[in-house]
Amino acid sequence: MPVDGLMTLPSTHGPKETMSRLEAAVKAKGMTVFARIDHAAGAAAVGLPLRPTELLIFGNARAGTPLMQSVQTIAIDLPLKALVWQDDAGSTWLSYSDPRWLAKRHGAGHELDAAVNGMAAALDAVAQTATTSQ
Repeated sequence: MPVDGLMTLPSTHGPKETMSRLEAAVKAKGMTVFARIDHAAGAAAVGLPLRPTELLIFGNARAGTPLMQSVQTIAIDLPLKALVWQDDAGSTWLSYSDPRWLAKRHGAGHELDAAVNGMAAALDAVAQTATTSQ
């Protein structure tokens, strides 16, 4: 787990396809998609340039609620978010906060380890599905 908790994976797909694959993988895991925010479109609407940058907000109340019941401040980081973005060289990346880091950030007790590790495994799986050519 990186010190800052941010996981970043390269994608073998372009930004739109990576985000569409991520959204489909999230839904296939039974999670709810709350929003898909196209920051580049928002920038373009006010006449500013921005490389492809899209945010997906998603989660599962059955997984997230026990964390919030234990440490209510973790709600600021839930639901989960994943960012698909393109760098200046044209490479596509997927970034997200590691749930284990979020739990540590908010001081969650070890009694939540199984729930947090399950959430992390699900997030890792959807990120792999979105970014690789499986």
